[in-house]
Amino acid sequence: MRIAYLVGRYPAVTHTFILREIQQLRRQGFEIETFSVWRASDQDLLTALDRAEHARTYALLPPRPADYLRCHLLTALRTPRRYARTLARALRLSAHGLRGRLLGLSWFLEAVVVQRRCQRRGIRHVHVHLDGTAPAVGLLVAYLGNGGPDGGPWSFSMTVHGSKEFFDVARQRLARKVRAARFVVCISDFTRSQLMALVDATHWPRLHVVHCGIDPEHFAPPEGGRARDGAMRILTVGRLDNMKGVAILVEAVGELARRGVAVTLTVVGDGPQREQLQRMAQRASVGEHVTWAGAVGQDAIRAHYHAADVFCLPSFAEGIPVVLMEAMSTGLPVVANQITGIPELVEDEVSGLLVRPGRTDLLVDALQRLAGDGDLQAQMGRAGREKVRREFTSGAVGHDLGELFDEELRPRGLS
Repeated sequence: MRIAYLVGRYPAVTHTFILREIQQLRRQGFEIETFSVWRASDQDLLTALDRAEHARTYALLPPRPADYLRCHLLTALRTPRRYARTLARALRLSAHGLRGRLLGLSWFLEAVVVQRRCQRRGIRHVHVHLDGTAPAVGLLVAYLGNGGPDGGPWSFSMTVHGSKEFFDVARQRLARKVRAARFVVCISDFTRSQLMALVDATHWPRLHVVHCGIDPEHFAPPEGGRARDGAMRILTVGRLDNMKGVAILVEAVGELARRGVAVTLTVVGDGPQREQLQRMAQRASVGEHVTWAGAVGQDAIRAHYHAADVFCLPSFAEGIPVVLMEAMSTGLPVVANQITGIPELVEDEVSGLLVRPGRTDLLVDALQRLAGDGDLQAQMGRAGREKVRREFTSGAVGHDLGELFDEELRPRGLS
């Protein structure tokens, strides 16, 4: 079965779960052609696998003028009515105002290129990940291929993660995209429930829950166990922006130090808030307690998990974070916020501690409790690894997704 995957930026440091998903599907015999709206930056190509995947991925932006011109001329000359109808559909799908219309026009320009390249390769189904441009382009590819919205051999599907998709569902036209999709993959029950609230019950059967997953053997606990002596070593991994709540964690480390708890924090990741967070740590007199490791590739991230005692993710909005799965698989107890799909992964008081979001005091209490109890750390670490092995392995996820593609696409002759 031949399928196109379209992502806003691929490969990317923060989207390693998509790369794993594609690898699993290819192992099952699926032929996956990858498209990226934006060309991956050098900062995203940290491993040999990233670079190999980048080399086989077609990036739509920056545009290749000769490709765009050829694809648009051929489409406009051969199917002028479909071409015009798809342009009108793109403009209706976009937000109001000049900026929205220009964005809709860019979706149309990109969709024609994707559709022509897929057609030459015998691909008639596009699967997209995440919010923004990719779902709009995927919808338009199917619309152009079919000449309208009323069925046909072309189709698209999408994986909805949350929570960014739910920030402005009206502007995202999320309900329209769900109704137009052949099926929708939801990474959690929470995500599915949010989409159920947007569309009529007749569309609910097309909403399928398939978790993201990891390889628990790749993210195994350190050989010989962890040395739980000296300062408690806290680790967090993620993009350094407001949504990840790292400022709350820096505050918590400061308060732990004031309470006399020996603690260090390693921050893996980069982003627009890095310098601000570093200044904040200095003002809180905990600069010497915090290490800023920057962005790290998948071939180096395990060393950070192995060197930590506790993993903390104080995000304000998430789907089900893959970094939590990785940390739990390596036997780390986790502290996270009780939001969105996180409780579907982290069982409070079993594999970690969940606290109310935005509460530095509750985060401090949870971390202090773990700091004083090495046995509890080990017990929660074991439970977390077992949870991941049972429900969040990439092999099982790939199998479930492959079965879903088979079930939804083969009867329509889309292979």
